[in-house]
Amino acid sequence: MVEVAKTLPRVTEEQKRLVALSGNEAQAEAMRQINPDVVAAYPITPQTEIVMQFAQFVADGKVDTEYVPVESEHSAMSACIGAAAAGARAMTATSSQGLALMWELLYIASGLRLPIVMAVVARSLSANLNIHCDHSDVMGARDSGWIQIFAEDPQEAYDSLIQAVVIAERARLPVMVITDGFIISHAVHPVTVYPDEAVQEFIGEYEPEVSLLKVQTPVTMGPVDLPDYYMEHKRQQTEAMKQAKQIILQVGEEFANFFGTKVYGFMELESMDDAEVAVISLGSSCGTVREVVRELRAQGLKVGAVKLRVFRPFPRDELVRVLAGVQAIGVLDRADSFSTMGGPLFTEVKAALYDVLVTQRHTTATQFIPLGGPKVVNYIYGLGGRDLTNEHVEEVFRELLDIAAGKPVEETWLYLGVRA
Repeated sequence: MVEVAKTLPRVTEEQKRLVALSGNEAQAEAMRQINPDVVAAYPITPQTEIVMQFAQFVADGKVDTEYVPVESEHSAMSACIGAAAAGARAMTATSSQGLALMWELLYIASGLRLPIVMAVVARSLSANLNIHCDHSDVMGARDSGWIQIFAEDPQEAYDSLIQAVVIAERARLPVMVITDGFIISHAVHPVTVYPDEAVQEFIGEYEPEVSLLKVQTPVTMGPVDLPDYYMEHKRQQTEAMKQAKQIILQVGEEFANFFGTKVYGFMELESMDDAEVAVISLGSSCGTVREVVRELRAQGLKVGAVKLRVFRPFPRDELVRVLAGVQAIGVLDRADSFSTMGGPLFTEVKAALYDVLVTQRHTTATQFIPLGGPKVVNYIYGLGGRDLTNEHVEEVFRELLDIAAGKPVEETWLYLGVRA
């Protein structure tokens, strides 16, 4: 990782404002301060407020953004791709079926290496129709070549959207900043807002490396890419995603130094130094898990939590180091993969830990003997907006403690809060 010099924050506490904002309002405010060249969007619950408020900023002359009210989310991403290809800063926002309607364009945006930034308010996918939160929409897009950053609360949504602009432009990859529908999007929290000029200074002027409008250096975008070169171009995307890890960390440190915030990285840890068991989670549920960890720690139980902030690129090596010494791990998934192998986060964690915990040797053609390592159990929760309670999380921790004490793992793929 590139070392970033530690300096006094450029933005003082006196320059900041503490404002009561919902997650949607916080992201709209960040977009106003970013003042992108183009925003193309279509309303969808529970994201609508973001683009509705931003459209009001445009109408009031608070930004000079070209706002394009399109007829669908497919058109929204198409317009953003065209704008970004021309060298503009382009942003949008969506949820659920809107993200699904963008599907084919997501791959085009990443394949063309366009630094589009999108606020995604996570919501379940139909059928049946449900407008509440789970992660089925964003997890369906996890392999579309976009960087994916999860925010736990409105402050993180605001901070992450500002950082996403810089990350996208340095990595030349599109970025999703993901918040949980209604739980974060419509919940009001105190949010520290920075001065407009400071946000503009941090993101800087955008100088696109490639633009269709730079006629002195003409380029072709989106040509037919036959077997001669297609594979090399996909490999370049993978290398860009690998390099994005360093960029994410560097931008997080720069942001902390500039605005005087915490350092944003791949994850945040709670009581992991001596934890015997741990729970890994994404998004708003991390606050519930953290509260339960503190309650159980007060009872003398060695439990810990890993809040994963960056899902793409997946921080494999960093996660493995954090989990060293843990005897049992619970992975909370707010989506199911329908693979009958567990949820998306669970399968990623198991793959990351394979060399650590499932290194095995053959004894016969049909038998394997495990050589040790922590047990990993998946808990699917919160589908369609169902609440995750403190009692649910405590149940997970106590089961993990029993497993660490020697209880056999009967099932590695479970559901929390499902009626029998």
